[in-house]
Amino acid sequence: MSEAMREPTHPPMGNATRQQTPRVRTEALSAMYGEFAAVKDVSLSFASNQVHALIGPSGCGKSTFLRTINRMHETIPGAWIAGKVVLDGEDIYGSGVSPVRLRRRVGMVFQKPTPFPFMTIADNVASGLVMDRTLSRSQKAEVVERSLQRAALWDEVKDRLNTSAMGLSGGQQQRLCLARSIAPEPDVILLDEPTASLDPLGTQRIEELVFDLKREFTIVIVTHNMQQAARVSDTTSFFYMGTMVEHGATKQIFTAPREEQTEAYITGRFG
Repeated sequence: MSEAMREPTHPPMGNATRQQTPRVRTEALSAMYGEFAAVKDVSLSFASNQVHALIGPSGCGKSTFLRTINRMHETIPGAWIAGKVVLDGEDIYGSGVSPVRLRRRVGMVFQKPTPFPFMTIADNVASGLVMDRTLSRSQKAEVVERSLQRAALWDEVKDRLNTSAMGLSGGQQQRLCLARSIAPEPDVILLDEPTASLDPLGTQRIEELVFDLKREFTIVIVTHNMQQAARVSDTTSFFYMGTMVEHGATKQIFTAPREEQTEAYITGRFG
């Protein structure tokens, strides 16, 4: 295994190769729970510095597919995959790849906010840096501040960094989890219905952040909210019963879908 998989690398934003080569791609990927295939033979590519939405009815494999991208799927007893998930040209399921190091490169935010309850706000953000033993205390503090700023939370919490994260509102907790995920400077951020438990204001703040953060990261978001997918994403993939039915530019998917199933779902005839 090359050193690129062991340690994060960040090619310059203007690098032509990075723009032309998918940051993430799957090749004939199937995600299994024992003998049951939750995701079936999906091949997709996700370009750098874009937002990629996964839509479809509940139970269609979107979240399972998402979890294969940072090897969270394999943490479930009996779960396994066939096919490949490739990050910057390397198979992330290849022998010798460290799942822990991989998850520093592929951060994830879940449906419900998951701050660590017995940690302060600052320690929650810094927990993503636990593997980097070269950072001094002052350097960690700088990363915490920068991450909270990027998550649009710094001005709201800068005077209570040493208080419990559980004192934050639901929307603030979700932005804290986002700050925690970006602190290690990942290449990819996975968002699994990040606004499902938030009020409209909290939802708007997260959507605005997603739009801003794609300048630095590749983002894949699972959402049941069709309007949200249309607002924030560059590409959309429609899943149904474990199969990826259609993938394309978001405008095309929502205005001129090629597949009848896609059109039926988008127009509310099923789902």
